[in-house]
Amino acid sequence: MRLATWNVNSLKARRGRVEEWIAEHGPDVLLLQETKCADAAFPAGAFSQLGYESACHGDGRWNGVAIVSRVGLTKVRAGFGDRVLSASAECRLISAECDGVRVYSVYVPNGRAVDSEYYGAKLEWLANLRAELDATCDPAAAVALGGDFNIAPEDRDVWDIGEFAGLTHVTAPEREALRDVMAFGLVDVVRRLHPEEAGPFSWWDYRGGAFHKGEGMRIDLVLASAPLAARVTGAFVDREARKGQGSERQPSDHAPVVVDLAP
Repeated sequence: MRLATWNVNSLKARRGRVEEWIAEHGPDVLLLQETKCADAAFPAGAFSQLGYESACHGDGRWNGVAIVSRVGLTKVRAGFGDRVLSASAECRLISAECDGVRVYSVYVPNGRAVDSEYYGAKLEWLANLRAELDATCDPAAAVALGGDFNIAPEDRDVWDIGEFAGLTHVTAPEREALRDVMAFGLVDVVRRLHPEEAGPFSWWDYRGGAFHKGEGMRIDLVLASAPLAARVTGAFVDREARKGQGSERQPSDHAPVVVDLAP
């Protein structure tokens, strides 16, 4: 199985790029975030023509998540079920069974500023994510969470930690909340396969030539349960998908993360 996750920063704006990328890389399961697409407007027919089933959870605003699969798509669950609190009402989580793997498309809130209500909501959302796993999953089963976590797990996951003093994405409470999610029994598969290097980055600001300067962050992750992580044969960030320019070809500010799994 080839599993990929991609914050596309508007599926309407990036649909052509997504379809081209699917044709080139052939993911069996693609997890999408920041679709900015209401469920009624989701291009399920276009994905069907490519041979994929799809499930989406979006309201047309700045959030929205989806799962696209050509290896089955059952037992779809949107959001946190009955445990919906104020910070969890947005469309930021969807899960399904795909070829025996429980997959989650995850879009963690940004948090905006450390002294804001949004930062507290981000921590609450992560706590709800851990509660969701505890309530619905078995860490001994095949489980994968992929998405934009809006957290750099370590200092080496940002281009210059000195530039992030006092900012979100790198604070101790955020990282602790992410570690608590991973304590369910999840492995950061990209870090496992790239244990020594900085990054590899998956997000670069549109401004200031950040992409060309290498000023990025690793905030898009694939977290797998131990049995699934043992099946990983390769993992990489497709930096090429971040390239492009012009109003019609502008890429997302995120690059896809791809994980290959043995049967």
